Amino acid sequence: MIKKLLKLLVIALISCLIVLPLNAQILVLPELNNTNTWLPTNNNSAEVSACIRLDGLCLFEVSATASDIAERVQQIEQRLHRISNLYFYQQDATLTIEKRTVNNLPNIHVKVNDLEIRLLTITSLDIKNQGVDLETKAQEIIEQVQEGLERGRKERELVSLVQKGLIAFIIFGLLLILNFLVLRLIKRLNTYRDRVAELRINQPISTELTRRQQWNIREVQYRLLQLLEVGLWLGATLVIVGLFPYTRIAQIWLITLLRIPARITIVGLGTYLLIRLSYALIAKLSTLLFSQDVLDFEFNQRLQLRLRTISLVSRSIITIIWVMVGIIVALSVIGVNIAPLLAGVGILGVAVSLASQNLIRDAINGFFIIVEDQYAVGDIIQVGQFSGLVENINLRITQLRDSEGRLITIPNSEVKIVANLSSNWSRADLSIPVAYESDIDEVLTLVHQVAEEMTKDKIWQENILETPEILGVDNFSERGLIIRVWIKTKPLKQWDISREFRRRLKIAFDRQGLPLSLPQQKLWLTNI
Repeated sequence: MIKKLLKLLVIALISCLIVLPLNAQILVLPELNNTNTWLPTNNNSAEVSACIRLDGLCLFEVSATASDIAERVQQIEQRLHRISNLYFYQQDATLTIEKRTVNNLPNIHVKVNDLEIRLLTITSLDIKNQGVDLETKAQEIIEQVQEGLERGRKERELVSLVQKGLIAFIIFGLLLILNFLVLRLIKRLNTYRDRVAELRINQPISTELTRRQQWNIREVQYRLLQLLEVGLWLGATLVIVGLFPYTRIAQIWLITLLRIPARITIVGLGTYLLIRLSYALIAKLSTLLFSQDVLDFEFNQRLQLRLRTISLVSRSIITIIWVMVGIIVALSVIGVNIAPLLAGVGILGVAVSLASQNLIRDAINGFFIIVEDQYAVGDIIQVGQFSGLVENINLRITQLRDSEGRLITIPNSEVKIVANLSSNWSRADLSIPVAYESDIDEVLTLVHQVAEEMTKDKIWQENILETPEILGVDNFSERGLIIRVWIKTKPLKQWDISREFRRRLKIAFDRQGLPLSLPQQKLWLTNI
């Protein structure tokens, strides 16, 4: 669909080129002044240049000091506006442009019918660094003014206005067609993104990484289409208002008004797209690392958790880096001198490091937690008096969800001793109380049978990694004989295995008439 849209854009461009008249150069956006005279300057004696405009187009440039340039441009343009009104709106007006020398400086005089107006005096600043003399510069300005006034008069003719109106109508029609196609693409991408978002819940890591990669790529396409839509409307508006001499000045105003906001917006959007593309690259690299043809099952299980954690942390770091780069680039494109800013980053870094020692300790400890694979998202851990499922980890904090549903946030600098209950494999540790009166050999045989049956069960055998170990009588307690059983399981499956084993053991004991021991006490009474 993107290729079709590009083809339509090419067709639209060719159509415009066919319809445009020979003087289609009017559609080109006019150049702005070389010097931003609307920006404040500290050096009022600096020499600057600015354009003298007619109908929004630059006729010629004049030069002056920074403190005088605005006033000189205003005076010349007021005279030019008066001349153009006389010449444009008188049907039989005649135009004569002459050069007269006063005090060794050429003066340009424009005569419309019988009314003569001095347009400007050419100074030495106007020819500085241009490699021409005053006479040559005067002749150039005469030709430029003559051409500009004749062009302006021709553009105001009815035939020209009708022709430009037809061109504007065609451009607007193409705009509506292209906008309709872009909106259709945006709608399709929205539908696809919603479908991907629904499928991302509780997916295997390989599927999740692939979906995440597709999501980020589609997000980039979605934002580019939004930018294209805005660009189409803005570009068409600028071109249409630039067609007519009456509205062309609005083109300059719009460009001047939107220059800085547009640059900041483009940098911001570019930063966002780079972040999304980086997310897609991280997902792609993670997918390449996760190869089930190479890795064994246990390592696969652990790698899933590590990839989730590393992916989350990597995306956080990438986001911070790109945002910082985006801020620096944005300041640079709007004209801010970033050299002192970059020089002050070192000093600022020292100050921040002194004020953020706890944050630095958190980040360093978080880095080693991830590198050493102490735990990852999806593990169940115990840190001090807190335990639960790791829901989120970054360079600063670890967040746990305990059995009561509470979200516990622990700074990484506080993670000194951690117990991981689900790293690589887990173990179901069972203590089975048996009455002292029971035949211990019969009980052990029955426990062996139950363990063997459960190991062979298709539902449970994939979660049991090794043959259960019957350790024997582990203790004599007030409840009776304690038989210890170890069952090696997949991570986080030890509790399910324990519950099922106890259920089966209770059924087997009832079938054989063997009671499970209850807490008991014996009381001896003696004659007092």
